[in-house]
Amino acid sequence: TLLYSQQQVTADGQKNLKVEPDAPNGKVELRKKVTLLRGISIIIGTIIGAGIFISPKGILKNSGSVGMSLVVWIACGVLSLFGALSYAELGTSIQKSGGHYTYILEAFGPQMAFIRLWADLIAIRPAGLAVISLAFGQYILEPIFMPCGVPEIAIKLATSIGITSVMYLNSMSTSWTNRIQILLTFSKLLAIAIIIVPGLYMLFKGETKNFENAFEVSNIKLTGLPLAFYSGMYAYAGWFYLNFVTEEVENPEKTVPLAICISMAIVTFCYVLTNVAYYTVMSAEELLASQAVAVTFAGKMMGNFSVAVPVFVALSCFGSMNGCLFAFSRMFYVASREGHLPEVLSMIHVRRHTPLAAVLVLYPMTVFQLFVGDIYSLLNFMSFLRWLFIGVAVLGLIYMRYTRPDMPRPFKVPLFIPAIFSFTCFFMVFLSLYSDPVNTGIGFAISLTGIPAYYIFIVFDRRPKWLQDGLDSFNRSVQIILEVIPAEH
Repeated sequence: TLLYSQQQVTADGQKNLKVEPDAPNGKVELRKKVTLLRGISIIIGTIIGAGIFISPKGILKNSGSVGMSLVVWIACGVLSLFGALSYAELGTSIQKSGGHYTYILEAFGPQMAFIRLWADLIAIRPAGLAVISLAFGQYILEPIFMPCGVPEIAIKLATSIGITSVMYLNSMSTSWTNRIQILLTFSKLLAIAIIIVPGLYMLFKGETKNFENAFEVSNIKLTGLPLAFYSGMYAYAGWFYLNFVTEEVENPEKTVPLAICISMAIVTFCYVLTNVAYYTVMSAEELLASQAVAVTFAGKMMGNFSVAVPVFVALSCFGSMNGCLFAFSRMFYVASREGHLPEVLSMIHVRRHTPLAAVLVLYPMTVFQLFVGDIYSLLNFMSFLRWLFIGVAVLGLIYMRYTRPDMPRPFKVPLFIPAIFSFTCFFMVFLSLYSDPVNTGIGFAISLTGIPAYYIFIVFDRRPKWLQDGLDSFNRSVQIILEVIPAEH
């Protein structure tokens, strides 16, 4: 860590820094501290949230049978691997942080990338973070209030504390953020093992009645299969988060593809075996009737120990919050560097080497939505946008194969992999338009507000002098308060 003995801010807002003699290299920059293990923990830690513990019933309900639901879980794992491999090629050929935003920017230009960024900033990311934080607040308090329900205000207070602690952790240290993420990832895998091991033990003892006629044709709902796939792909979402921090990955040419492949294999294996364990202990009817499948499972198998399950779910949610914020902040950092967000968001804390402003920018919007917004409706508006822009990013991979054939590609996938995956993404977008045209239309309209915003904030730069002076003054004030300076490259 760099040690600064003197820090002065001149009238024009630039920092003059005197660096201690024992400073490693005199540079203020984001360090390459994401190793293979940390990369795996980021991916697994963000994919495995509350979903696998609470509600795998969406897939069972729409697939119609136990056997077909397991096929959907495996198929969604393979499709997600296709997407992850496509992003591995993008991440090794375009070694910039920022994920979807960066790849769309490289392939299709700044306007399309800004629209993606705009939708993320004003709605998708704050709402997504608020929802997973609410699940954390609910489950961390459940053992305290059992058997009564948890008061709404208590959930929101616990949620606010959770969000604040994650923001603080990401602001203070990249190393500690990654260490906590590794610890939380192991706690998630332990929680899944606590479900899988007794479930498989019962299965090997001959408890197979719930698997009889698992592929009963009369129960399979072909019309519901697209919705089952939609639920499954949502459960696997998160494989792209390592691409948001590519610039901080050690040896990204090897680490990114390896971390992605190992993580997807582990997650798919865990998801399928967890569902096998559920079906061993619970019938399809019991699973469909349960509000929190893991809690019901634990109640049947573990008696009093089942009180620990909500704590594991809360830790799982906290890990997802931590990993998501770590990734999002890097996207805002890169977008600021490209001139699409205020300059202060691309500045680094002088001692802690974290993009402090980019970490904190989501905090007020997330807390605001937590207390006043209908977050779940907003997520419905925006869920299809996720797959639309991921599909566009992977389509960009195919497009750049032809427009930029000489681009270095240390890791290259067969063309059918991004083709199948992008088709799947666009099919899910079409399914959203068909099944829920009102909410999808509202989400599409919200994203289209990014077009005038692009011209107002980016293209039209002839601001009145008084307005520009005010913005410059605000930028300098934030810079002084947060002790951040432009990163050195």
